[in-house]
Amino acid sequence: MNRRHLLICALATLTPRPGFSAPTPYRLGTGGATITYTFMLNGAPVKGSVPISQADLRVDPDNLAASTAVVRADVRRARTGLIFATEALKSPSVLDANTHPTASFRSTRVRLGPGGRISDGATLDGDLTLRGVTRPVRFDAGLFRARGSAAGDFRALTVMLKGRVDRRDFGATGYADLVENTVGIDIVAEITSAG
Repeated sequence: MNRRHLLICALATLTPRPGFSAPTPYRLGTGGATITYTFMLNGAPVKGSVPISQADLRVDPDNLAASTAVVRADVRRARTGLIFATEALKSPSVLDANTHPTASFRSTRVRLGPGGRISDGATLDGDLTLRGVTRPVRFDAGLFRARGSAAGDFRALTVMLKGRVDRRDFGATGYADLVENTVGIDIVAEITSAG
């Protein structure tokens, strides 16, 4: 069973709760949230992370298309497993962390799969702002109840997002002789109902 199939199966377990009719505010859970990114450095994959510093999340399990997200990350705290790569990453020719210390994402649309069924998967469209440049991005999205929770219990959820960006779209063109342009982005966030 591949990861996509597991996501679809897990999405299918989110059944609507009677009387739950409007997006509910959620906050980051105690596990927090981290953006993990992967890029190719001289032909080898390198992973890094950026902590999410603020999130305004509203989820409606009855109508996921009405859900919204505004997320900010602290670029100054971006890390990789290689110290020289971390410093290069925050330099003016890549993330320019001193001038643009915050990256942000604002959702514009949640789309369910064919037929509008959550079991067919979902995508999250939005605007990513990095280095002061805003571009549209798309993520494959998964939303999961807490393990062992009842079918209608949406108090604790896990959000999983997966996508890719071309760093050149944001002017992050430094070290082109060493670093490929496509960057993979994975976000896992534990969220809890605040409403």
